[in-house]
Amino acid sequence: MTDKPNSPAPRGETPDEVSALARGLTLLRTVAEHKEPLGHGELSRLTGIPKATASRLLATLVNHGHLRQVSGSDSYELAPGVLDLGNAYLRNFDLRVRIRPLLAELAEFAGAAVHLAVPDRFDMVLIDTVKPDSGMVFSRLDIGARLNICTSAIGRAYLASLPDAQREALIQSARIAAADDWARIGSGVDAALKAARAQGFCASMGEWHPLVNSIAVGFTGPRGKRYAFNCGGPSFVLDREMLLRRVAPRMLQCRQAIEREIGNGLA
Repeated sequence: MTDKPNSPAPRGETPDEVSALARGLTLLRTVAEHKEPLGHGELSRLTGIPKATASRLLATLVNHGHLRQVSGSDSYELAPGVLDLGNAYLRNFDLRVRIRPLLAELAEFAGAAVHLAVPDRFDMVLIDTVKPDSGMVFSRLDIGARLNICTSAIGRAYLASLPDAQREALIQSARIAAADDWARIGSGVDAALKAARAQGFCASMGEWHPLVNSIAVGFTGPRGKRYAFNCGGPSFVLDREMLLRRVAPRMLQCRQAIEREIGNGLA
């Protein structure tokens, strides 16, 4: 496993939001975060939405095919309707098809999974995962998994790829959201960004999880959209030396090949 899904940071309402829509999306996201169905009371507690309001919003989500009520209970789980939205989003990523062979070569070379991600607030969301045909695969991550933008190698690589002003604004927001945890998180981010300037990639060696090592790079895709991809796994399989000395040079070559394939963000 390279990194694990993270619960998204709470999304506060802004003055230009429609409150009912924001609350409905919060309920949908909360159900999506949990493996087991959630009942009215638990959803109200987790989201802070009053039970009566939650009940009306849940009924609306059911009517529109995004949630289904578990038979014989007041619990809810995702319904097939959410796939329409997810698949529509992924269909726009012709880039995934174009660069998949290059990511597959890296995965085979490293003997580990490679993940491609895009940002969503304080997370990186996986939009593709490529596993090697040979060797054991330890990654349990799949499309849709979330990785924290500040503690994962793939998130740090995305941060490193941003213009200075945009990066500092995002880090400042992350600092506020992390509160007391920032003292620990921030030092890792600073070190990773410094290393990225010197060596061209970011790393997370036992920081996200004591037994997980990962390296990653960012790049600019068509229409200036920014992406990042990583390679990593358990430290007993991919130790620091192997990642830095053997896999990292091949990862940088992979990024160069991707930039040639897509025209370095100009396509």
